[in-house]
Amino acid sequence: METLLSIGLGLGLSAACGFRVFVPLLVTSIAAQSGHLRLSPGFEWIGTVPALIAFSTATVLEILGYAIPWLDNLLDTIATPAAAIAAMIVCASVLTDFPPLLKWGFALVAGGGTAGVVQGATVLFRLKSAAATGGIGNPLVSVLELFGSFTTAILAIVFPGLCLLLLATMCIVVFRASGRLAFGRRKDPKRASASQPGSPKNNL
Repeated sequence: METLLSIGLGLGLSAACGFRVFVPLLVTSIAAQSGHLRLSPGFEWIGTVPALIAFSTATVLEILGYAIPWLDNLLDTIATPAAAIAAMIVCASVLTDFPPLLKWGFALVAGGGTAGVVQGATVLFRLKSAAATGGIGNPLVSVLELFGSFTTAILAIVFPGLCLLLLATMCIVVFRASGRLAFGRRKDPKRASASQPGSPKNNL
């Protein structure tokens, strides 16, 4: 049971990295310092005061950067690989009873992959928001992502199983919605050409 909880915790924190890179590291550092989270050997530095200060500063800068329209889309290109790296670190840090090879293998494949899936969903959502609102609605998207990152990280520590269930549901809904929109766009040019005055169907 403890192993399963560690897996759920690691994947939940990894998913939170898909929303924001440094928020899960900050939450993990606070939880470790307050005694609510036990870190894997070699990762005790995450629960130190210098690490807490560094993660807090990085989190504030990340929040400010995503509050600026169009800059947020540029940050997404950097955040995608950074989220995978952060997810690997935070996932490995909570797998306390795993052998080193299994720990890093799981963190690389499952942790990095989970962050990549969530990050991909947020990038799609942000691009559609930018196209629909001209970038004006992106600050609201950033607030939702920030809330999602904090909530996911806290849920991962308190209720790892529930956190994974909610994330799986969210990813399915987002990717299905994106697929439907993409399918609709592929069909639109044909409808537009058929409705033009000079189209063969209208000349019959």
